[in-house]
Amino acid sequence: MSLIEDFDFQYVSDPTTYTIPQGGPRGAAVGLLDKDGKSTPLTEENIDKLPKSFTKIKQRDVVFNNRIIVSPMCMFSAQDGFLTDFHVAHYGGIALKGPGAVIVEATGVTPNGRVSVLCGGLWSDEHIAQHKRVSDAIKCLGVVSGIQICHGGRKASDAPIWLNRRVGVSKALGGWPDEVVAPSAIPFSETTIVPRELTKDEIKEIIESFAQAAIRADKAGYDLLEIHGAHGYLLSEFLSPFVNTRTDEYGGSFENRIRMMVETVKKVREVWPETKPLWVRLSCTEWVEGGWDIEETVQLSAILKDLGVDTIDCSSGGINNNQKIPAKSLFQVPFAEQIKREVGIATAAVGGITEPSQVEDIISTGKADFVCLGRKFLGDPAFTTKAARELGVDIAWPLQHTFGKYLRW
Repeated sequence: MSLIEDFDFQYVSDPTTYTIPQGGPRGAAVGLLDKDGKSTPLTEENIDKLPKSFTKIKQRDVVFNNRIIVSPMCMFSAQDGFLTDFHVAHYGGIALKGPGAVIVEATGVTPNGRVSVLCGGLWSDEHIAQHKRVSDAIKCLGVVSGIQICHGGRKASDAPIWLNRRVGVSKALGGWPDEVVAPSAIPFSETTIVPRELTKDEIKEIIESFAQAAIRADKAGYDLLEIHGAHGYLLSEFLSPFVNTRTDEYGGSFENRIRMMVETVKKVREVWPETKPLWVRLSCTEWVEGGWDIEETVQLSAILKDLGVDTIDCSSGGINNNQKIPAKSLFQVPFAEQIKREVGIATAAVGGITEPSQVEDIISTGKADFVCLGRKFLGDPAFTTKAARELGVDIAWPLQHTFGKYLRW
């Protein structure tokens, strides 16, 4: 009889916590695959053949195993701002397949700043524990855990996306139609809530709420923080001359319209650890003539870079109901390329990116430093592993899923 005396598997000290990585950090390249699927270990001699989308990149003290990022996407599954077991399973399951980072959905910095009644929050210390469960589920796999903090502005108190209705939610169903706020009292559309115009004191309070949410995100263990300044939520509303018609120091000129964004980023960077990267997602254009555009985004990005922002996550639209978006494959990539070129800051490309070859082209040609995918991961949580195989990269797999790695039919 033969008995194994030792094997390469590590147990956790506390069985109520998540397993430590088995088989190496998820998504990290360990070899190159030939056409038959045979792996050759990476060495100094062949490392230059590694596809750029699977090269590591370091921002501050945080290392991304590859350039494929899971975009923040509202899951509408929280209760009173508290994340649930759904979030642990959802984000942990995607992380198991090895993206470079997983960014948790838009998280309200105040109760009335949530996008919907079912969105998560970080306005209270009580929220930290559930966020730590989610962050741990991602980080224990060697994947960067990120979170996006947000104030919904005039789009807050919204209905869950699966209802396919852009209408507010009543108080009876937990909504806050009387507490929806914006730069000016202008609704997004005829069917949405008419917001109340913020006072200057309230603006300062919201800026402080972003900072306090950042502190809580750090306590929850997140490696990466993204400020949501896109898609028609509060910070992007201030940028738009159509949505922001204020006549004080927060409206009018370019310098005034970016003021809340700048003050928010400055305050957050002061409290977010220097060792951790800070990203900002921007709508690079409103897609409306005379509205916020790419030229203004370039100017703002340069200012944000000087404030300590590490990456501009380049999206667009969602600000103006009259937008004419030319939605097609790769349609937002030029924004990331232009900002990277003209500002000299790292960028993330997002939108209409669905194929591994597209990801590789964006990274290898220097159009962006990261590629964020959202709906693609909802339809295919194992996109990273499939991309690796298609591009000829052998990446670290969980030992528990070994049989799946060598599946050939």
